[in-house]
Amino acid sequence: MSDIVLRFANVSRTFRSGDDDVWALDEVSFEVHAGELVAIMGPSGSGKSTLLAIAGGLDLPTSGVVSVEDVALGSLTATELARLRRDRIGYVFQNLNLIADLTAAENVALPRELAGLSVRAARREALAALAEVGVGHLARRFPDQMSGGQQQRVAIARALIGDRRLVLADEPTGALDSRTGEAVLEVLRGRVDAGAAGVLVTHEPRYAGWADRTIFLRDGRLTDTTGPRVPVEHLLGGSS
Repeated sequence: MSDIVLRFANVSRTFRSGDDDVWALDEVSFEVHAGELVAIMGPSGSGKSTLLAIAGGLDLPTSGVVSVEDVALGSLTATELARLRRDRIGYVFQNLNLIADLTAAENVALPRELAGLSVRAARREALAALAEVGVGHLARRFPDQMSGGQQQRVAIARALIGDRRLVLADEPTGALDSRTGEAVLEVLRGRVDAGAAGVLVTHEPRYAGWADRTIFLRDGRLTDTTGPRVPVEHLLGGSS
């Protein structure tokens, strides 16, 4: 098996709008390797969130092939795809998707319990993941008892628990102040350095600076790529 964890090969995604086709993604190709963090940047409506949803198997492309660890997502049954997402892909949603009736620890432990881990072992991993992102003291609180930033960190802990080979983060610092945002990126960077592949959607150049590469989208097309920690403001055209 190669060290390529995520591969997009000529991926397009269209949606119907009245009588017209709208191209959310247009022939996008790139790869993300183990130990690599790739940032995705671009103006609003450029296709960033669509790209992330397709990478995580939450949506399917209209054409092209998306593979995770050499497995084409389009070749999987619904059950197989759900298992892959649960066991191998960590996803930080922009709207967090925490379950209101579960505590922070229960939210984080849930994917591991669904994977067959005992409640006790899953809870132990959840507590470690919460501590890793700095909210171990909130383990017994429910989402409505936490601030937006605290909920964000719980969602990140849920994405990092277990042996997640691919971590996808859609604006994971959106509800956080600058200092906490940097701390969260440090955690994400550490998980990638330990061997996972990471894809980060962000509109903040300072957070993209944590990435090994930055991919720029505009109107659904890949327009440019930079290397590590390169100032990128001049490539955004002021429209982030």
